[in-house]
Amino acid sequence: MITKKTSQFEFIALMASLMAMVALSIDALLPALQQIGIDIGMQQANDGQLLITMIFLGLGIGQLFFGPLSDTIGRKNVVYLGFFVFIIASLVCIFSQNIEMMLFGRVFQGIGLSAARTVSISIIRDSYSGDHMAKIMSFVTVIFLIVPTIAPAVGKFILDVYSWKAIFYIQLIGALIVCFWFGKRQVETLPKDKRIPFTIRTLINGARETFRYKQTIAFTFISGLVTGSFMVYLSASQQVFQLQYGLVDEFPFIFASLAITVGTATFLNGKLVMIYGMEKLLRIALLGFFIASITYVFLFLSTENPPVEILMLFFAIQFFMLGFIFGNTRALIMEPIGHIAGIGAAITGFSGTLFAVPISIFVGRFIGETALPMFIGFTICSGLSLIIYTIHYIVKQRTN
Repeated sequence: MITKKTSQFEFIALMASLMAMVALSIDALLPALQQIGIDIGMQQANDGQLLITMIFLGLGIGQLFFGPLSDTIGRKNVVYLGFFVFIIASLVCIFSQNIEMMLFGRVFQGIGLSAARTVSISIIRDSYSGDHMAKIMSFVTVIFLIVPTIAPAVGKFILDVYSWKAIFYIQLIGALIVCFWFGKRQVETLPKDKRIPFTIRTLINGARETFRYKQTIAFTFISGLVTGSFMVYLSASQQVFQLQYGLVDEFPFIFASLAITVGTATFLNGKLVMIYGMEKLLRIALLGFFIASITYVFLFLSTENPPVEILMLFFAIQFFMLGFIFGNTRALIMEPIGHIAGIGAAITGFSGTLFAVPISIFVGRFIGETALPMFIGFTICSGLSLIIYTIHYIVKQRTN
């Protein structure tokens, strides 16, 4: 019995580490965006947001390829290939002399990391289902969220002692460690007799099969909306706290404290989902996210930024709700398509990202002197998510 628990704990830690490489590549770079912008000749502060947004674009593009490929050559081989792409892309970033080359490297970093991200979800779906899958996904996310709490502080330390290029070298070392651990300890979860040839027709048929399920479609849209609004925060948080509030040294700790709220909620979700179910928790969280967003807009529509403590309070409420939204949404997307987990995770992930990236870029361009545009974006995205959820719920009730 002890061996089983230890094995499950290591499984959760390993899946979280695969996902955490994404967080490390994003969050550790946040304190360095301004310095990178100076060194590579960025013209506007908002351009720094693209260094965050473009890695998400790569994540969306890459999983459309790596997801189906994992159904053909197995989960483990795809992870190895993805880490290879990530290492090459990281070297491109290190030696970039202009914004175009840096953005190229960031896109391909995302493409490489998409393998680990997509395959980790597929491995979890290979091994678990239903509310138990949501529970495992929640615990994976809790451990994964440790990285966002410390990555900006680590990035700030490296930036102060060395340079922004050293942050990319740390990412390379982390990738090599996780890849070695994964290769030694994780078993292949897709037997050879269940693998599918990788062809364009397979991709088309997989898309058709994936979008046969109304539940998958509904929650993919919700995932895209919520992720898009959260990406605005990730890409613009440095601009808000460091430039609008002047909290340069405090920024890593502010970011960490807000990440802890997401982790706390995600941990609670892992406990509560077995009692109340995924959909009920998601419904409550979406409603809470919307109420917090629209309240901020109502209070500060025609004013300057509130005191930083007030801003952080609203962020904390919203991110606590996000802790319940992310894991349950992903589990609800994957639940009907377990028989095509690899290609299903790829297509839904690509679709959600394709939806989220333009939202992030569009809303981020309006962030100048205040954080208000961010909260307007939160309000619209969460409101639309509630509408989609309600329509799905009504249709489901009538069908049953």
